[in-house]
Amino acid sequence: DAVVFVDDITADLARRDFTINAIAIDPLTPALIDPFEGQKDLAARMLRAVGNPIERFSEDGLRVLRAARFAATLECTIEPKTLAGIEPTLSTYRKVSAERIRDEWVKAMKARRPSIAFEVMRQTGILAITLPEMMSQVGCEQNRYHAYDVWDHSMACLDACAGDPPLRIAALLHDIGKPKTRERSEKTNDFTFYNHDIVGADMAGPILERMRFSNEERARITSLVRNHLVCYSDDWSDSAVRRWIRRVTRDRVEDLYALNRADVLGKGREIDADLSALEKLKVRVAAVLEAKDALSVRELCVDGKDVIRELQIPPSRRIGEVLEGLLEKVVEDPHLNERETLLFLIRQMGKG
Repeated sequence: DAVVFVDDITADLARRDFTINAIAIDPLTPALIDPFEGQKDLAARMLRAVGNPIERFSEDGLRVLRAARFAATLECTIEPKTLAGIEPTLSTYRKVSAERIRDEWVKAMKARRPSIAFEVMRQTGILAITLPEMMSQVGCEQNRYHAYDVWDHSMACLDACAGDPPLRIAALLHDIGKPKTRERSEKTNDFTFYNHDIVGADMAGPILERMRFSNEERARITSLVRNHLVCYSDDWSDSAVRRWIRRVTRDRVEDLYALNRADVLGKGREIDADLSALEKLKVRVAAVLEAKDALSVRELCVDGKDVIRELQIPPSRRIGEVLEGLLEKVVEDPHLNERETLLFLIRQMGKG
């Protein structure tokens, strides 16, 4: 309810969260002040609350999440009494703002293995409060192509997905739609997850908004969740490769490479063919990008003004429809992207 300042360093350190953060130095001596043996815990890679864990966690609800984050970023073990103090204080955690929770998530994503933090969150009840949508992944059995349930696969994918925090958030959420879409096929006597990418993207948007991620971050992450399935095969035509790039956009290609590789590694079995397919796709995509083919409306050799003039129509939705139609043709055949050819096609579309 209020902050009361003290003039005793030991009393001040007693109010810190963990012993490794309750160390001070006297700049005049200089002497190291470590009344709670934080150096010893640091050397042992042990995360221990200062004094009574329930009291410490009750003072600031974010501390339980910091415990999970430190376990990952410092790759340390949470001392048993400290770990046991998390669940009884979750009522305090519930009061923490979404912005502070988001910031801790982002910091956790910089760890070598962020899954350590999310395992702590799952085991202690933190995750059931922050991200209840993810709890149904635990024990959700997958098909024969996967060695793990959905939760363990998501954790493996998360750790394998090297990149910035938003990319790793996408890895965390990429299969969030699987429990809702799981069905057993009578034909194969195995589980299917049709459209889990679409369902997952629809679920990810509100989650990210709830956690106060920016509009740009939400757009990037939901796009990655929506497009994380990269089902490339050798029979893809060049136009199929161009359509794929157009759908995912140039800006997302590298992200999707990283996410797909992590997704494959997270399967735990039969990964060689999928990794080989990804490498082949990279070669095909590189060739398309090098050719600088038109993959968006703004890269066409005509624009909305040309459509208005050729069809003699006022500004309307029809203009965008015509340009999209032209782009479809150009993606199929890049040689059509010449001004006179496109003007002719516009006139033909007007006759239709």
